[in-house]
Amino acid sequence: MVADSHWPQLGGPLRLILEGTPAGVGVLDTELRYRYVNPALARMNGVPAADHLGRAIAEVVPGIDAREDVLRAVLADGRPREVTSSGHTRQPSTLRRRYWHGAYHRLREGGRTMGLVGIVLEVTASREQQHELEQVRNRLALLNAAATRIGTTLDMDTTCGELADFLVPTLAEIATVEVLPYHDAPDARPALRGHVRLRRAAMAALPELRERTSAFGTPGEYVDYQPGSAVPRCLATGRPVIENVPDDDALRRAAPNAGRVPEYRALGIHSALVVPLAARGHQIGTVSMTRVDGSPAFTGDDAAAAQDLVRRAAISLDNARRYTREHSIALGLQRALLADPGEPHPDLEVAFRYRPAGTSALVGGDWYETAALPDGRTLLAIGDVMGHSLEAAVEMTHYQAMLRVLAGQQLPPEQILEQMDTLLGRAKDARPATCMVVTADPGGGSCQYASAGHLPPAVVRPDGRTVLLPVRPGPPLGTGLGGYRTHTAELPADHTLVLYTDGLVERRGEDIDVSLRRLTRLRLPPYAGCDQLLDALLGLAPAPAEDDIALLAATARPYR
Repeated sequence: MVADSHWPQLGGPLRLILEGTPAGVGVLDTELRYRYVNPALARMNGVPAADHLGRAIAEVVPGIDAREDVLRAVLADGRPREVTSSGHTRQPSTLRRRYWHGAYHRLREGGRTMGLVGIVLEVTASREQQHELEQVRNRLALLNAAATRIGTTLDMDTTCGELADFLVPTLAEIATVEVLPYHDAPDARPALRGHVRLRRAAMAALPELRERTSAFGTPGEYVDYQPGSAVPRCLATGRPVIENVPDDDALRRAAPNAGRVPEYRALGIHSALVVPLAARGHQIGTVSMTRVDGSPAFTGDDAAAAQDLVRRAAISLDNARRYTREHSIALGLQRALLADPGEPHPDLEVAFRYRPAGTSALVGGDWYETAALPDGRTLLAIGDVMGHSLEAAVEMTHYQAMLRVLAGQQLPPEQILEQMDTLLGRAKDARPATCMVVTADPGGGSCQYASAGHLPPAVVRPDGRTVLLPVRPGPPLGTGLGGYRTHTAELPADHTLVLYTDGLVERRGEDIDVSLRRLTRLRLPPYAGCDQLLDALLGLAPAPAEDDIALLAATARPYR
């Protein structure tokens, strides 16, 4: 035990206690200079006890935030206080930062303030645990917030955009999501020799930076990364890469190419974090975050938080990526199966539209057909095979082919449906389908139609008003029940007959009669052609559609 010779010397049991306690004990005078330290405090500070005496705290341990303002308050009013200090003493340590908790009491003798005594314990371990708990709590809160904002659709680029938007300003001032392109993508081309190519799916930045970051490219473009830059290293190791770039040489090595350095410096970029984007054991791409002047550099804690977030988002992104690819393949297959409709007679203008459902990778069985009949009329038909699957898409080709054969027999609509229903009833495992068959006679200003469980035809008048034609629907085709009925209606010149599948009008949880009334309240463009009318109808339909939408429009244009 070492004490200033001008101060009372401690002995006996008290001396033994002070020398044996693991707590650091020190006595400071009114100028906050050491007058006594016990062995434990000397070890904490990494300075021999004798070298403390007569010296201020900042002289002995300059790396400590000693909170001398609190100590002076104890001297002034005599109220004991506790305070936590942090930093590093002269004792070597591998810790990022150390913490001490001290209790301070004023010392008085004969009515005169002599100084104060401090009892100090190191609490680094508990502070680190608290810090880790706070980090875990913050990450959980971040993941919870991300779960409600990322992955709201099955569109890949939309999901990438949601991820980038969430990262700014949560973790960065600029965020970019880039994905590895499929090798068989239509616009795929090989990367430059030794480079890694990614497709920029989304980019987000603080409002004040957006205009300047647009110079780095736009979503949909391909970016080639030079060998050894941050993104290829992240992909090669599968681990986050932190690039704190204090000089141009370091920034030149980290950037996609050296030509970007002046633009990066103009933005004030000084720190970057690249996190791998992977799910289900395969790479998807990378997420790059950058910070500009005024923000701290990225740390290991930032990398851990970003990795947790990106891992969670990667599942949604992989789902969207798979859906986008599978949906594209499925639609291509459906278009290949859906044969082009036949040609109508010249006195009938026709147009077609097909919009797939936006919530499933499965294809539907919506179809349409036209055929010029020998007697001058035109047969129009639309149908919907029940279910969404490849089988439904294949089945619709059978219906089309069957209708084309029957069209040549010039049967009335009800008999066409009867024949189809009979043939399908004999087939094994035939999928039922709704169908509307119409024979249009523009020269006679009329049409005949029959329904097999299908929604009623609509007629759009020249002024854009819409009416539904009355119909008594029979059972769907394939049930073998028959019982169809032909109806006749006027089809004056410049009136447009519209056939549609249920995806145009149906809404989840809504009665079909309500849906059909909404269709009649539409005010479509007056005196519009078939193409313009169908585009207007699709524009009013929900997007993404809950079900496939097929449309057929036919306008009577009799010879004059």
